[in-house]
Amino acid sequence: MSHNAGYTTMRISKPLSVFLALAAFALAAPQHVARENIEWLDVWLPDTNAHDLPRVLLIGDSITRGYGKQVEALLHGKAYVGRMATSKSAGDPALLQQIALVLQEQKFDIIHFNNGMHGDGYSEAEYAAALPELLATLRRYAPDAKLIWATTTDVRRRNQLQEVDPKTRRILQRNQAAAALAAREHIPLDDLFSLVDGHPEYHAVDGVHFNEQGYQVLAAQVAAAIEKLLH
Repeated sequence: MSHNAGYTTMRISKPLSVFLALAAFALAAPQHVARENIEWLDVWLPDTNAHDLPRVLLIGDSITRGYGKQVEALLHGKAYVGRMATSKSAGDPALLQQIALVLQEQKFDIIHFNNGMHGDGYSEAEYAAALPELLATLRRYAPDAKLIWATTTDVRRRNQLQEVDPKTRRILQRNQAAAALAAREHIPLDDLFSLVDGHPEYHAVDGVHFNEQGYQVLAAQVAAAIEKLLH
Protein backbone atom coordinates (compact mmCIF):
# COMPACT_ATOMS: atom_id res chain seq x y z
CA MET A 1 0.00 0.00 0.00
CA SER A 2 1.41 3.40 -0.98
CA HIS A 3 1.17 6.49 1.20
CA ASN A 4 3.30 8.79 -0.95
CA ALA A 5 0.55 11.15 -2.14
CA GLY A 6 1.32 14.73 -1.18
CA TYR A 7 4.95 14.03 -0.36
CA THR A 8 8.05 15.06 -2.31
CA THR A 9 10.36 12.18 -3.19
CA MET A 10 14.13 12.46 -3.45
CA ARG A 11 16.64 10.27 -5.20
CA ILE A 12 19.09 8.79 -2.74
CA SER A 13 22.43 7.48 -3.89
CA LYS A 14 22.88 3.73 -3.49
CA PRO A 15 25.60 3.88 -0.79
CA LEU A 16 23.52 6.29 1.26
CA SER A 17 20.33 4.26 0.80
CA VAL A 18 22.11 1.11 1.97
CA PHE A 19 23.48 2.98 4.98
CA LEU A 20 20.03 4.30 5.87
CA ALA A 21 18.47 0.86 5.54
CA LEU A 22 21.10 -0.68 7.80
CA ALA A 23 20.69 2.12 10.28
CA ALA A 24 16.93 1.56 10.39
CA PHE A 25 17.44 -2.13 11.12
CA ALA A 26 20.01 -1.31 13.79
CA LEU A 27 17.55 0.98 15.56
CA ALA A 28 14.77 -1.60 15.49
CA ALA A 29 16.91 -4.67 16.19
CA PRO A 30 16.91 -6.02 19.76
CA GLN A 31 19.30 -4.21 22.04
CA HIS A 32 18.96 -6.91 24.70
CA VAL A 33 18.98 -10.69 25.02
CA ALA A 34 15.74 -12.26 26.24
CA ARG A 35 16.10 -15.79 27.58
CA GLU A 36 13.66 -18.31 29.00
CA ASN A 37 14.00 -20.07 32.33
CA ILE A 38 14.86 -23.31 30.50
CA GLU A 39 16.80 -23.18 27.25
CA TRP A 40 17.43 -26.21 25.08
CA LEU A 41 18.79 -27.39 21.72
CA ASP A 42 18.00 -30.70 20.00
CA VAL A 43 19.91 -31.75 16.88
CA TRP A 44 19.34 -34.94 14.87
CA LEU A 45 21.48 -35.64 11.79
CA PRO A 46 20.92 -39.15 10.41
CA ASP A 47 22.89 -41.01 7.72
CA THR A 48 25.79 -38.60 7.95
CA ASN A 49 28.09 -40.88 5.94
CA ALA A 50 25.63 -41.41 3.09
CA HIS A 51 25.73 -39.11 0.07
CA ASP A 52 23.45 -40.74 -2.49
CA LEU A 53 20.31 -38.71 -1.64
CA PRO A 54 19.56 -35.01 -1.09
CA ARG A 55 19.93 -33.82 2.49
CA VAL A 56 17.20 -31.82 4.23
CA LEU A 57 17.30 -29.86 7.48
CA LEU A 58 14.22 -28.91 9.48
CA ILE A 59 14.82 -25.87 11.69
CA GLY A 60 12.25 -24.93 14.32
CA ASP A 61 11.15 -25.64 17.86
CA SER A 62 9.51 -28.50 19.79
CA ILE A 63 6.70 -28.63 17.23
CA THR A 64 9.29 -29.22 14.51
CA ARG A 65 10.76 -31.92 16.72
CA GLY A 66 7.27 -33.39 17.03
CA TYR A 67 6.74 -33.85 13.29
CA GLY A 68 10.39 -34.34 12.34
CA LYS A 69 10.56 -38.14 12.59
CA GLN A 70 7.37 -38.50 10.58
CA VAL A 71 8.74 -36.24 7.84
CA GLU A 72 11.89 -38.34 7.85
CA ALA A 73 9.77 -41.48 7.40
CA LEU A 74 7.62 -39.96 4.66
CA LEU A 75 10.71 -38.97 2.68
CA HIS A 76 12.54 -42.26 3.25
CA GLY A 77 14.36 -43.25 0.09
CA LYS A 78 14.01 -39.73 -1.31
CA ALA A 79 16.07 -37.61 1.11
CA TYR A 80 17.94 -37.71 4.39
CA VAL A 81 16.07 -35.53 6.87
CA GLY A 82 17.71 -33.97 9.93
CA ARG A 83 16.42 -31.42 12.38
CA MET A 84 17.57 -28.58 14.58
CA ALA A 85 14.96 -27.75 17.22
CA THR A 86 15.67 -24.97 19.70
CA SER A 87 14.08 -22.65 22.23
CA LYS A 88 15.97 -19.68 20.80
CA SER A 89 14.14 -16.89 18.98
CA ALA A 90 15.04 -14.51 16.21
CA GLY A 91 16.64 -11.61 18.04
CA ASP A 92 18.86 -13.83 20.17
CA PRO A 93 22.40 -13.99 18.74
CA ALA A 94 22.71 -17.52 20.10
CA LEU A 95 20.17 -18.71 17.51
CA LEU A 96 22.50 -17.63 14.72
CA GLN A 97 25.41 -19.39 16.42
CA GLN A 98 23.40 -22.60 16.72
CA ILE A 99 22.37 -22.48 13.07
CA ALA A 100 25.95 -21.83 11.98
CA LEU A 101 27.16 -24.77 14.06
CA VAL A 102 24.72 -27.23 12.49
CA LEU A 103 25.11 -25.97 8.93
CA GLN A 104 28.86 -26.52 9.17
CA GLU A 105 28.29 -30.18 10.06
CA GLN A 106 26.68 -31.16 6.74
CA LYS A 107 25.90 -29.80 3.30
CA PHE A 108 22.13 -29.39 3.04
CA ASP A 109 20.20 -29.23 -0.21
CA ILE A 110 16.92 -28.01 1.32
CA ILE A 111 16.27 -26.14 4.57
CA HIS A 112 12.71 -25.94 5.88
CA PHE A 113 12.81 -23.35 8.66
CA ASN A 114 10.46 -21.84 11.20
CA ASN A 115 10.76 -19.49 14.16
CA GLY A 116 8.22 -17.50 16.12
CA MET A 117 6.81 -19.48 19.03
CA HIS A 118 9.57 -18.59 21.50
CA GLY A 119 11.09 -15.23 22.37
CA ASP A 120 8.18 -13.58 24.17
CA GLY A 121 10.70 -11.08 25.56
CA TYR A 122 11.15 -9.56 22.10
CA SER A 123 8.57 -7.22 20.64
CA GLU A 124 7.15 -8.02 17.23
CA ALA A 125 9.12 -5.07 15.81
CA GLU A 126 12.34 -6.47 17.28
CA TYR A 127 11.49 -9.92 15.97
CA ALA A 128 10.86 -8.59 12.45
CA ALA A 129 14.09 -6.58 12.51
CA ALA A 130 16.07 -9.72 13.39
CA LEU A 131 14.72 -11.85 10.53
CA PRO A 132 17.05 -10.53 7.77
CA GLU A 133 20.11 -11.57 9.79
CA LEU A 134 18.58 -15.00 10.34
CA LEU A 135 18.12 -15.37 6.59
CA ALA A 136 21.62 -14.05 5.94
CA THR A 137 23.06 -16.70 8.28
CA LEU A 138 21.28 -19.48 6.40
CA ARG A 139 22.60 -18.18 3.11
CA ARG A 140 26.11 -17.63 4.45
CA TYR A 141 26.55 -21.21 5.69
CA ALA A 142 24.33 -22.99 3.14
CA PRO A 143 24.61 -20.83 0.01
CA ASP A 144 23.34 -23.55 -2.33
CA ALA A 145 20.41 -24.75 -0.23
CA LYS A 146 16.83 -24.21 -1.34
CA LEU A 147 14.85 -22.54 1.44
CA ILE A 148 11.26 -22.97 2.63
CA TRP A 149 9.77 -20.76 5.32
CA ALA A 150 7.11 -22.35 7.56
CA THR A 151 4.61 -20.22 9.47
CA THR A 152 4.25 -20.69 13.23
CA THR A 153 1.16 -22.55 14.40
CA ASP A 154 -1.56 -21.16 16.66
CA VAL A 155 -1.87 -21.53 20.43
CA ARG A 156 -5.04 -22.56 22.24
CA ARG A 157 -5.96 -22.28 25.90
CA ARG A 158 -4.66 -25.10 28.05
CA ASN A 159 -7.40 -27.66 28.69
CA GLN A 160 -9.86 -25.39 26.84
CA LEU A 161 -8.86 -26.09 23.28
CA GLN A 162 -11.97 -24.54 21.75
CA GLU A 163 -10.63 -21.13 22.84
CA VAL A 164 -7.74 -19.39 21.08
CA ASP A 165 -4.98 -18.20 23.39
CA PRO A 166 -4.17 -14.45 23.19
CA LYS A 167 -0.60 -15.34 22.20
CA THR A 168 -1.94 -16.29 18.78
CA ARG A 169 -2.29 -12.57 17.97
CA ARG A 170 1.46 -12.16 18.44
CA ILE A 171 2.13 -15.24 16.32
CA LEU A 172 0.01 -13.82 13.51
CA GLN A 173 2.03 -10.59 13.53
CA ARG A 174 5.28 -12.53 13.44
CA ASN A 175 4.00 -14.72 10.62
CA GLN A 176 3.06 -11.63 8.63
CA ALA A 177 6.53 -10.14 9.07
CA ALA A 178 8.24 -13.38 8.07
CA ALA A 179 5.90 -13.92 5.11
CA ALA A 180 6.67 -10.42 3.83
CA LEU A 181 10.41 -11.13 3.96
CA ALA A 182 9.92 -14.51 2.29
CA ALA A 183 7.93 -12.89 -0.51
CA ARG A 184 10.60 -10.25 -1.09
CA GLU A 185 13.29 -12.93 -1.18
CA HIS A 186 11.24 -15.34 -3.33
CA ILE A 187 11.26 -18.05 -0.65
CA PRO A 188 8.38 -20.57 -0.82
CA LEU A 189 5.95 -20.45 2.09
CA ASP A 190 4.68 -23.53 3.91
CA ASP A 191 1.61 -22.18 5.71
CA LEU A 192 1.32 -24.50 8.70
CA PHE A 193 -0.72 -21.90 10.60
CA SER A 194 -3.59 -22.05 8.12
CA LEU A 195 -3.34 -25.84 7.99
CA VAL A 196 -4.21 -26.26 11.69
CA ASP A 197 -6.12 -23.03 12.33
CA GLY A 198 -9.69 -23.85 13.33
CA HIS A 199 -8.79 -27.44 14.25
CA PRO A 200 -8.60 -27.64 18.04
CA GLU A 201 -8.89 -31.42 17.72
CA TYR A 202 -5.29 -31.45 16.42
CA HIS A 203 -3.88 -29.93 19.62
CA ALA A 204 -2.51 -31.57 22.74
CA VAL A 205 -4.03 -30.50 26.06
CA ASP A 206 -1.33 -27.85 26.62
CA GLY A 207 -2.70 -25.90 23.64
CA VAL A 208 0.76 -25.39 22.12
CA HIS A 209 1.80 -28.82 20.91
CA PHE A 210 -0.12 -31.38 18.88
CA ASN A 211 -1.52 -34.84 19.31
CA GLU A 212 -0.75 -37.76 17.00
CA GLN A 213 -3.36 -36.70 14.46
CA GLY A 214 -2.10 -33.13 14.43
CA TYR A 215 1.51 -34.14 13.91
CA GLN A 216 0.50 -36.47 11.09
CA VAL A 217 -1.26 -33.61 9.31
CA LEU A 218 1.70 -31.29 9.81
CA ALA A 219 4.24 -33.88 8.71
CA ALA A 220 2.31 -34.65 5.54
CA GLN A 221 2.29 -31.00 4.46
CA VAL A 222 5.94 -30.41 5.38
CA ALA A 223 7.01 -33.52 3.46
CA ALA A 224 4.94 -32.44 0.43
CA ALA A 225 6.48 -28.95 0.47
CA ILE A 226 9.99 -30.43 0.57
CA GLU A 227 9.27 -33.01 -2.11
CA LYS A 228 8.32 -30.25 -4.55
CA LEU A 229 11.91 -28.99 -4.36
CA LEU A 230 13.53 -32.40 -4.64
CA HIS A 231 12.91 -32.56 -8.40
